[in-house]
Amino acid sequence: MTTFEGRVALVTGGSSGIGLATAIGLARQGAKVLVTGRRQEALDKAVNTHVNVAGLIADVADPGDARRTIDEAVGRWGRLDLLVNNAGAGAIMPLGEADAEAIAGIVAVNVVGPSILAREALPHLAATKGCIVNVSSTFGHKAGAGLSHYAASKAALEHLARCWALELAAQGIRVNAVAAGPTESGALTGMMGLSAEQAAALEAAEREQIPLGRRGRPEDVARWILNLADPACDWVTGQVISIDGGLGLT
Repeated sequence: MTTFEGRVALVTGGSSGIGLATAIGLARQGAKVLVTGRRQEALDKAVNTHVNVAGLIADVADPGDARRTIDEAVGRWGRLDLLVNNAGAGAIMPLGEADAEAIAGIVAVNVVGPSILAREALPHLAATKGCIVNVSSTFGHKAGAGLSHYAASKAALEHLARCWALELAAQGIRVNAVAAGPTESGALTGMMGLSAEQAAALEAAEREQIPLGRRGRPEDVARWILNLADPACDWVTGQVISIDGGLGLT
């Protein structure tokens, strides 16, 4: 398959989970892919998955890293066709325990970072008639107790996709989003800070609630990111596609 032959993609948070599955999928279809992350060891493992994957230590929460990241992709391969805003932050944080620093940290990664990266990518995406895919969550449109600030930031990311789609259509840039349900990516013990026992209990509860009876695999979501980025889907923009086993219906 050579759907993305000659194209260049940037996948933030691409060293594990949905981001890594997306990078591998793109690379196998011919794309050159730059993945970013904050841990060198994880990036090294990601780079070793395919010859078309390169890595860069960068922090989406640091606006100063945005131009450096875009420049790295364009400097390596001379163009940019796809930005996948996948890096995410979150916490199980009841309102009574919320503090300004924690809220700002979530918003920095889930809203501000993707916005600054997209801004820096604009001239390059306009030149290639490229596209942006934002990675949201079922909780961007489904309420969840203890998830208010994470959920609100993902709702913002979804609406950014819709607004950017209108704004950038005249430049030939498409913008869409995927809303991923609970996925086997280690986020509960990592991003959400749960113990292994707490994570196992929540995973069991999620399987019970998801109509299709299982949690997602990273490839389940990555497949739809690739679909939305496919040049053949050049009449699709401003959409948010839910990939969550039906969880959003419950």
